[in-house]
Amino acid sequence: MAEHIWGSEQEFVSRMNQRAKGLGMKDTNFVNCCGLDVDGHMTTAYDVALMSRELITKYPQIHDYCTIWMENITHVTRKGSSEFGLTNTNKLIRQYPYATGLKTGSTSQAKFCVSATAEKDGLELIAVIMAAPDHKIRFKDATTLLNYGFGKCQVYQDENTDKLPSLAVKGGVKDSSPLAYASGFSYLDVAGSDLSSITKELDLPESADAPIKKGQTAGKAVYKLNGKEIGSVEILFEEDVEKALFKDYFLKTLGQFLLC
Repeated sequence: MAEHIWGSEQEFVSRMNQRAKGLGMKDTNFVNCCGLDVDGHMTTAYDVALMSRELITKYPQIHDYCTIWMENITHVTRKGSSEFGLTNTNKLIRQYPYATGLKTGSTSQAKFCVSATAEKDGLELIAVIMAAPDHKIRFKDATTLLNYGFGKCQVYQDENTDKLPSLAVKGGVKDSSPLAYASGFSYLDVAGSDLSSITKELDLPESADAPIKKGQTAGKAVYKLNGKEIGSVEILFEEDVEKALFKDYFLKTLGQFLLC
């Protein structure tokens, strides 16, 4: 695969290292693309977690594959076809109710490793175990870490589905523009805080000057916990509002006169 994509394993490994640096994997150096023991080929638990996070956030469909427990494979060659069964090496898929993946690995030097992903109550966690003496201990340690994380962490989420007021526009062909949140909001707490006390305040001007472009920032929604800001979400204009010309003012005045 490496040769097909980049022409040679050496070039493929070079690209792997470039990508790793781009993800912030400062303590990783790839020497081959198969992961087998060789001098200078190294990584850390933190870097594996960074790589795992990138995979599951950019390509969440990976969970569809790594959560399969058993699968029959048909191997076709010139000599004919034969069927054999594969069993997932990640025993957490059967042993841990919240497991969603991800990858096991073992070599004589690295010993038994796993990058374990799990989800519970909307919270996704990654636990990385390296250099465990056997496969049972790596899964036991991963379970301990995940349970600790689920017990320690809680997530506050606001989908921002509430309707926002329109904002007055000065000097435009329209008197106002509707507003919308740029996204929802989420906050991870690890201190056991009372998340029901989180407040949301709209930070908006009284008016805006034309011209205005759709998607332009109008203000923001500020979230606070115990009086301290914990994050914000931009509030955007939903419509274009062109600057009013003389003819626009004339037509508007004429319309008001005719209504009288």
